[in-house]
Order: sequence, then C-alpha cells, then structure tokens
Amino acid sequence: MPSHQEFMARAIVLAKRGLFTTDPNPRVGCVLVKNNEILAEGWHEIAGQPHAERHALAKAGATAKGADCYVTLEPCSHVGRTPPCADALIEAGIRRVVIAMKDPNPKVAGKGIARLEKAGIDVICGVLSEQAAQLNPGFIQRMEQGRPFVRSKIAMSLDGRTAMASGESKWITSLDSRRDVQKLRARSSAVLTGIGTILKDDPLLTVRAEPDWYQSEYVRQPLRVVVDSQLRFPEQAKMRLDGNPLLIITAKTISEQPTTETVHIANANGQVDLRALMHFLAKREMNEVMVEAGAILNGALLQARLVDELIFYVAAKLMGDNARGAFSVPGMLQMAQNIDLDITDMRAIGSDWRITAKPIYNEAF
Repeated sequence: MPSHQEFMARAIVLAKRGLFTTDPNPRVGCVLVKNNEILAEGWHEIAGQPHAERHALAKAGATAKGADCYVTLEPCSHVGRTPPCADALIEAGIRRVVIAMKDPNPKVAGKGIARLEKAGIDVICGVLSEQAAQLNPGFIQRMEQGRPFVRSKIAMSLDGRTAMASGESKWITSLDSRRDVQKLRARSSAVLTGIGTILKDDPLLTVRAEPDWYQSEYVRQPLRVVVDSQLRFPEQAKMRLDGNPLLIITAKTISEQPTTETVHIANANGQVDLRALMHFLAKREMNEVMVEAGAILNGALLQARLVDELIFYVAAKLMGDNARGAFSVPGMLQMAQNIDLDITDMRAIGSDWRITAKPIYNEAF
C-alpha cells in the first residue's frame, strides 16, 4: 500500500515542473488520491494562474469528493491574484489534506490549515518537509528574513582561476556547463553582476530557454541588476538596448533622469550597500538572486555574509598563478579566517564538474 511519503514525493516531482515559471510565487505540487490510487495531479504552472490544488481539482471534477489531497505547501487562505485554495478543497469535499510544510507567508502561516480543520477536514502536516523546502529556498527566506536567497555561480579552472590576467575568460567551461547555467538563470528572480563585468564582457545575461523545458514558452527573463557605484554603465551596452528588465544600483547621486531604472543605495563609505540592496530586492518580490560577477563583487558579498550557496563549474584545465581568482577578500590572513564549505552536491556536467556548496561563516571571518 502506498505511503504518505510516496504520494508526497510525487507531488514534489510535479512542483519541480514550475521551477522556471511561477516566480514570485512558490513552486507547489498536488496529488489527489482515492482508494490508494492517484485520481488527479496538478502543479502551479504559471504565476497569476490557478494554483496546484485547483488544477488537480479541475481534472478530478466531482470524483474529488472523499479524496485525500497531498500538497507540498499549505493551501492558501487569502485572496490574491487567485481565490483561496483552502476554500476550493472544502467545497470539493476533500476528506483529508496531507501537507509537506506550512506556508511561511504571514498572510497564510497556519491560517489555511485552521480553515480546513474548522471545516472538519483531517490535516496532517510535515510529510517530507525538508524536501519540499528545497523547492522554494528564496520564497521561504524572503518571507522569514526579508531577503532573497543568493546563489553565486563561478566558472573556473581546476586551480581556481576565472580569467587570464588579460581578462580573457571565454570559454573556461564546456558548452554543457553553459547550458546548465541557463537553468540557474531561468529559476532566478534576478541576475546580479558588477560594472566591471559589464565593461569587460558586455554580456546580456538573459535566459535562452531550451524547447524541452516544461512550458518553455512561458519562461520569463529575470531582472538584471548591475552594481555600478559611480554610474559608468555605457549607453550602448547590450543590456541597455535589448529591452529586457534592467536595474542599475548606484552609490552616486543621481543628478538627472536616467534612461534606465536607477536606484541610489549607498553606505557611509560611498559604496553600494549590499545588505540594503538585498532587502530592496526582497521588497520587489525577488526570491532567488543569481550572482554572475567578478572577484570584487563576489568577495564583497561573501564578506557581507550574503551568499547562501555557491555553484562552481570546474573545468579540467590549469590557468596558472597569473590568472585571476574567484574572490577578492582583503584581510584574510590566517587559517582561522577561512570560509569552510559544506558540499551538498557534486556531479559531472559534460567534461566539467559542478560542485554545489553552502558557505559556513565563522566568527573570525
């Protein structure tokens, strides 16, 4: 007989189908079960459209009465762009609701569960909660801490170099790795870079969706955010001209109306205040921020303890001690100041290796 865990595992698989299309909403999957068999399935497909529960209920129709509902996130109880899912489950005559985790959104936060229980529906919460939380690290962190989840991507050689001394960096890693990076961009609310990268590479940092992605036609472009303390962004840079979302963050006084959205966020040292920037992006409903930058911005984010995850694409090549490193972290002179990394995943991507790690910030750093 299938267990709660098995049905919830299927709901988690379904939720992943919305990885690139639900932002700023969470990714959610739902399975309706009757007589220990799956009756209908659904997932939150596109932001602004029906949630996972409503998709599953629509497929089940009248047969949903008396069924069990397995859902990866607490059903919503408030009116947003769509009606409350808790009400839909009650109206459909659902017998029991099994939930992976409570919704960290203060507008819900247990209220959906309370509404279901008040209607006489049996509720079980906490089934595969850790796995469900991994679907939405940015949404959860934005709700609980008021800042997005920051993921820094580093393409480097086996000896930790990201560019030659001249700045040449195309291409350190393989085409397979570069395609894999597209998925990281696609799941991100924003892509963050520095003015140095703009001046050196003139990148677009857009998502190039693959046809085999789920609902690839609905993948939206993330907001490109450029840290440009002194407003050196060229007027003819590709980012300014391609029409996709762009935001410039500066520490310089904005004396005239800029042609591109520009926001002043400065600290006392005349630099962009990175922590304030993250809170600003959270208010803009940015869940996950992907960093594609050089050593200076990557190092500054580490020093501010703002990097939640590092993803290294490591090519099997050596670039020598004159090549550029991944992080500029002045003042790190003793072993006690090192940043330990908790490696959470390691796998081959074509001829490269992709290493996912969580920084462990110690008191000496």
